[in-house]
This record gives sequence, C-alpha cells and structure tokens, in this order.
Amino acid sequence: MKIAQITAYPLSFPVSAAGGVRLGIGRTVKRDTVLVKVRTEGGLIGWGESHHGRSPGAVAQLINTTLAQLVKGMDASDVNGVWTRIYKMQLASHGMGAAAAIGMSGIDMALWDIRAKAVGWPLYRLLGGSSRAIPAYAGGISLGYQPPHELVSEARALADRGFRALKLRVGDTWRADIERVQAVRAALGDDIDLLVDANTNYSVADVRRVMPAYDELRVGWLEEPFPSHDARSYCLAARLGSTPLAAGENHYTRFEFQRIVEDRSITILQPDLSKTGGISEGLRIAALGSAWKLPVNPHTSATGLNMAATVHFLASIDNGGYYEADVAKENLFRDELTTPAYEFGADGCVRPLERPGIGVEVNEDFIRSHPVIEGPGYV
Repeated sequence: MKIAQITAYPLSFPVSAAGGVRLGIGRTVKRDTVLVKVRTEGGLIGWGESHHGRSPGAVAQLINTTLAQLVKGMDASDVNGVWTRIYKMQLASHGMGAAAAIGMSGIDMALWDIRAKAVGWPLYRLLGGSSRAIPAYAGGISLGYQPPHELVSEARALADRGFRALKLRVGDTWRADIERVQAVRAALGDDIDLLVDANTNYSVADVRRVMPAYDELRVGWLEEPFPSHDARSYCLAARLGSTPLAAGENHYTRFEFQRIVEDRSITILQPDLSKTGGISEGLRIAALGSAWKLPVNPHTSATGLNMAATVHFLASIDNGGYYEADVAKENLFRDELTTPAYEFGADGCVRPLERPGIGVEVNEDFIRSHPVIEGPGYV
C-alpha cells in the first residue's frame, strides 16, 4: 500500500457582502482552503484538508513539491513514519515551520482516511473510539460585530436550532464587547453556554477591563485574546479573573502545546487537525492534555473533511469537549464541496459518520470550478 501520488488543490470562493462577517481581524471577503488527495499504488484514495494559512497557493505548492517528494513511495499505513520523516526534514531543521505543519496535516489526514477505508471501518473506530453524542457549539465565521439586537436575533435562531452553546466574537472595543455579551445573556438566559473569541485583538489592559464582566456573565472561555507567541500576556491575563483562557488553533505540534500546558495559563486546548500536524499529532496533544486533566475543544477548519475528521477525533479521546459547528451563512466548502460531515441532533450534539474512512465524499467538479483567488481573505 505504497504512496503513489500526492496532490494538493488550493481553492477559494468569494463571500458576498451579506455573508461577510466583521471580527477582530477584519471583514471576510473570501474563503480559502487546501485539499490534499493521496493515491496508493493499489488505487485507494484518501482525502485530507490543510488550512490555507492565509496563503493557500503557497501551502499547496509546498505540499506538491517538497513534502510529496519526501514521502512518495512510503507505506501509506505508516502514518507515524511519514510524520517523522516530514518532521525530521522540514520541522526539525531549516524547514518551513508552520507551513510545513499545515502541509503535513492534510497529508496525515488523508493517510488516516486511507487506513480506515482499507479495513472498512469509520475513522473513530480505527482510532479506538465509539459512536457517541458530542456536544456542539455554534461557531465558525459567525456571530460577529453587529448591533446587540441583531446579534441577539442571530443567537436566538441558533438556540432554536438546538445549540446549547454559542461563541461570540469580541475584540472590538471593550465596552461594545461587554454590551453584546450582556445582551445575549439577558435574551437567552443561563441555560446557554456563552463562549467568546477575541481573535488575538486584545491587550492585557483590555482583558483587565472585560474580565470582571465575563466572570459575572459566566462566560465559558475567552479564546485567543493574544497572538500565540505572546506567552507573557497569557500568563498575566490568567490572573485577572476566573474565566478560563483558551487557545491552540495557532499553535503547531505537541511541542508548542507542551509550553501551553506547562505555563498553566491556558486551560482550554484548541488544536486544529488541519494545522497542528494532523490527526496523528492531535492524538498526541490530547494525550498530553489528558495527563494534566485539560479538555480539548478543537478548532475546525473550512471544509467537510476537517469537520468530519474532528468529530471522529473527539469520539476517540477521553478529554474531548465541545465540537465547533460551522454556522457561517456562506460556506460552499461545507455545503457543496463535500457531502454532510456529521449528524446534528435536536439535543445539540453531533455524531460521527458511519461510512468507512472520514466518511465524506468529495465533489471533484467543485475543485475544478473554484481555483484559488490570490490576496487576503479579510479586509
């Protein structure tokens, strides 16, 4: 079952003015992703997703050249061996750092898809998990900066669909942030878990101002107030209140998560399987967190591949928390690129797919009709 071919496809679609969301890093104008297709000599096909890294063409080029050449001919079932080779030749020395982690994430995911298809099992079973209900929160690129009454209307509609947890975008002004969270809490009551995400747009002074309100409003976590490398600010902010700090979607590999865990300031771990090194590395990060009794609430990426793989992953670890359900108004990668990624129940939970592998089918006509759009995705 040798790897015969690896092909990465950078994809984009424009987001309409009505579908765009304003948040801490700007307003969305397009969505990007990178799909990875791995074919074995025997004809098995596996699909994975690499995050776009805000430079999808560059990520795809790295996969199609350096990374593909490094692992072509290796045993497709040897996911640890493939991971170790890319680590040694790219991440450990003189490589492309985060881009290499992103690229190997898609390859790793595709190899797990192949492994599960080879034995005819859904991925969660191969990972040692079981089919069970996983609580989901409404996330993705949604619930952004808007007048409180409009935000309440959007939040109420999501609660009516069955979500028992919502993630609001903060990082605007500290007063506006508090006003929005207060409005949603007052409208929906205490039965909804409210989470907030600052998209790295806070200073320590901002956190000092908002944290008393977040504590009083029983916010479940404050996500990414600062950039991932700003460990000192995280340590300072952790002392300013009782609302837990969450981060991880911009941390790469278990080695960066080791720093998070040992600093003891971030207590909600959020690896993205399309960024941090794939499913293989996600399992290692979950094991690290489990040893410290820390929950894993993964960040999800753009397509049904990452979404479905993340549900399988959560069904297979012992410290899984919420699943981030993408509720963006416009996401063709979710709605048209793949078949549905999971089952969502009236209980506000998702369940993994039962088909072999990751369990979604990829529309290759969509790939051909949505080439990469160069330029920034936020303005």
